This record gives sequence, structure tokens and C-alpha cells, in this order.
Amino acid sequence: MTHRLYSLLAASILLLIIFASLIWLADADFFKSTSAFFKGAFGGRKYAYLLVTISRAALITGMAIAALIAFRAGLFNIGGEGQLVIGGLASAFVAINLPFGGPAGIFLVLLAGMIAAGVWAMLAGIMKLWLGVPILVGTLLLNYPARYIASYFVSHPLRDIASGMPQTHLIEKSLWLPLLPGTRLDIGFIFILFIFCIVLIYCYRTVGGYEAKMTGLSIDFANASGLKTKKISLKTLALSGAIAGLVGAIAVLGIHHRFTDGMLVQPLYAWTGIVAALMVSLIPWAVLPAGFFFAAIHSGASGMERTADVPKEIAIIIQGIIILFVASKVPTAFNQNIGNGK
Repeated sequence: MTHRLYSLLAASILLLIIFASLIWLADADFFKSTSAFFKGAFGGRKYAYLLVTISRAALITGMAIAALIAFRAGLFNIGGEGQLVIGGLASAFVAINLPFGGPAGIFLVLLAGMIAAGVWAMLAGIMKLWLGVPILVGTLLLNYPARYIASYFVSHPLRDIASGMPQTHLIEKSLWLPLLPGTRLDIGFIFILFIFCIVLIYCYRTVGGYEAKMTGLSIDFANASGLKTKKISLKTLALSGAIAGLVGAIAVLGIHHRFTDGMLVQPLYAWTGIVAALMVSLIPWAVLPAGFFFAAIHSGASGMERTADVPKEIAIIIQGIIILFVASKVPTAFNQNIGNGK
């Protein structure tokens, strides 16, 4: 524990030094830039920028939870991006064709996104069991057809031609996620907080969570203990994908109110979520502050660009450095797979 704290402290100091160096290279005032960073992440009129940070943090945290669920079971699911896209597309399709709205309609749209993404994630497990494709490779490869399928549908069958863009028609307002009173923040983050609490219970207090963890720590031990590791792996992939699909549905109903080509890919929600989960060594309760941390970096960098004329690409550089730090901490559980399971 002490070693981990020292490591975290050293990494924080290194990030601060690099941040100061980047500000210096940009020929900007350090204190003005720092002030702009914090204002861009947490300030604004009526804390508008803080609400933006919370909204982005919800999506990143959701994808971090999706990655965490799979990684703890020894399944290197890096197909969150594809599952996110499929979930968003499915939810948009159902929302456009649903004959009613309100809470019941919102529930069905969210459920559709979760089911579609869960099934999509299970394809990687099926590919492993029947074709011998490693989970890492299978989930990664499935990102590409997911993106191309989405691009086709929003460019042709589902396209809102009048908009002139590759996107679906606007969803009926009765299916939009409600906003918090007096703000522009939708209640999507509440869904993510609920999922976060459920996942904590799942990881620490349920038999299923324990079995998934044991499978991730040692698949041979899990097999010797009589656990049905193939079934556990498929269920875990489905759960991971379903959470990613929920994130996609929340982005559609709460932020964009339609599905636009690339809207879930370009912000790098999935990949940032993976880094956030790995940064905290797959500790379930820690993914929430990790997601907020990355969202704050992005929002703060945008604030620096607006106020201090410092390029927001600094955020990307900082994330890249964090990725290098995380790369040395990737759990060895990823070497496990479901190839020899029951």
C-alpha cells in the first residue's frame, strides 16, 4: 500500500513538472494558464463548465466500469468502442421507431442499447470458443464492423437527409433524458452512479463477482474448483458490453438526441475508460474519481485554450504520458483466456 502511494505521488509530481514545461513551451503565463485550467474544468457561470465535466465524466466512468468488469475476469475486452457504437445505434433506431415516449419509452430505449451491445460483446467469446480467436483480438476486430455498420445506417436507411449530415432524425423530446432543474445537465450521470453502486456490490458481495475474479486470477484454479469458466466468461462479456451499450444510449438520449456518425468514437470515451480502469489497478471504487480526473483534464485544457491561448492538445499529451505509466501496471491476469475452460 505504501509503495502504491509513493508511486502515485511520484507520478503526480512528474505530471505537474511536465504540465509546467508544456506551459513554458507554449510561451504562456503559468498562473494564468493554471487558473484557466481549473475554471474550465470546475467553474463558469452557474458552474456550467463543472456540469460539462460531470457529463463527460459519466460517459468515461461508464466505459471504465465496462472495461473493469471484463478485465477482472481475465478478459482483455478492448472492444468497448464497438459495443458503445452498437448500443448507441440500437437505442437511436428504437427511439426513432417507438410509438410512445415517457419513462417507459426511455427504459425500453436504454434496454435496447444494452441488449444489442451485450450480444455484440458475446460474439468475441463465441469466436474464442468455436474459432480459437483470442479475446483481445476478437474484441478489437469487432470495433471495425461496428463502426462501419453504424456509418452505413446513418448514411443511408436512417439518415436525416434534410440535415445534410450522416445522422439519424432527431428523437422525440418525450424520449430525451430529463435535465436537472435550472441546469443543462441531464440525468444520465445518475444512471452511471447507479450502475457504479451495483458493480461495487457485484464485485465485493456476490458469488458471481467472486467467481469472475477467481477466473481472472487463475483459470486453472477456477477449473480445478469446478467453476464453469466458459459460461462465466460469456456472461461477463455480455455484462461488460451491456454497460457500454447503456453509455451509448445515454449519450444518444441525453446529449445528442440523435445518432451521428463518429459521435461516440472521436471523443475516445472507450479508450479513455480503459486507461482510467488500468490507472487505478482495476480497483472498482476508484474508477469513479479516475473517470472524473480524465474528464477534468479535457475540460480544463479547453478552458486554457479559450482563456490563456494554450493549445488544448496538452490534454492529449498528458493522457499519453499517463498511458505510458499505466502500461507498466497492466495486470498479468490478461494472460488468462477462456480457451481451456469448462
